[in-house]
Amino acid sequence: MKNTLLTVPDQYRKIIFLLLLLLCAISPDITAPVALLMGLLVASVMGHPFLHMNKKATTMLLQISVVCLGFNMNFEHAMKAGAEGFLFTVGTIAITLLAGWLIGKWLKIDKNTSMLISNGTAICGGSAIAAIAPIIKANDQEISVSLGTIFILNSIALFIFPPLGHYLNFTDHQFGTWCAIAIHDTSSVVGAASKFSDEALQVATTVKLERALWIIPLSLITAYFQNNAGKVKIPYFIFYFIVAILVSTYLPLHFPVLNNPIAGSTLFHWVFLAGKKGLVVTLFLIGSGLSLSTIRAVGFKPILQGVLLWLLIGSVSLFVIKEVL
Repeated sequence: MKNTLLTVPDQYRKIIFLLLLLLCAISPDITAPVALLMGLLVASVMGHPFLHMNKKATTMLLQISVVCLGFNMNFEHAMKAGAEGFLFTVGTIAITLLAGWLIGKWLKIDKNTSMLISNGTAICGGSAIAAIAPIIKANDQEISVSLGTIFILNSIALFIFPPLGHYLNFTDHQFGTWCAIAIHDTSSVVGAASKFSDEALQVATTVKLERALWIIPLSLITAYFQNNAGKVKIPYFIFYFIVAILVSTYLPLHFPVLNNPIAGSTLFHWVFLAGKKGLVVTLFLIGSGLSLSTIRAVGFKPILQGVLLWLLIGSVSLFVIKEVL
């Protein structure tokens, strides 16, 4: 197999991969960053034996896991977090899109690639790229470069944000908000926030998915100004996430655990834990799909655009959070 460091028979690659996948799903010691690192090692050492299925699997598993997280949230708290982050979200999206356009012009990056990276940074990473790409009729190379840029920076964010949050003495609310604004993809947002605390995870998920809803108006605006625009995709799973919060808040299902009626557990709490483990597995799959050839194919200029946008949105959001929240 090309671009791998170790030649392993296909059947053994599949067995090893599935065992590692199972380990991520059942081991309490494997966190989101560890799972991502395991995936990256798999991609570098032996390659992903089910690569043709990876995109569909990660998208579906991420959406299901995010909906499961909603079953451990309170609707009123979620509304408060969303309301507090609304203007912040609008402002940072506008700044990022404008800066992305200017940087793309300055670096002379292909128009479609620049637009995809800007939207991925501004809204929600790979989901935004997947939504905008068919509208502007981006080709496979432009999509791959954009996704590669976003996923490389996501991988870095997952490792550096939790220790940075502790170093900056962020509260759970502050860190959750910062993750939702400054990290591109939903998977890395919830992965970094879950490493910090459950409260940070709830805030980060709520604010990030509120941010993701901006895919809809921005897709419609893009389609309006785009000649022969393609189909607009709507992220329906976000609405399922809202339903999960409503059900969790107003229909709590208590049941005894291990014949202990005071255990205080609910069915929805176990669904929430399943969602967290689902995210760990998702990040393993994302890491295992990020091959060295993908990284090499991205090129210097798109990475530079992504880094500059990331530094901009990260520093602006950091300043506002420390001064206002």
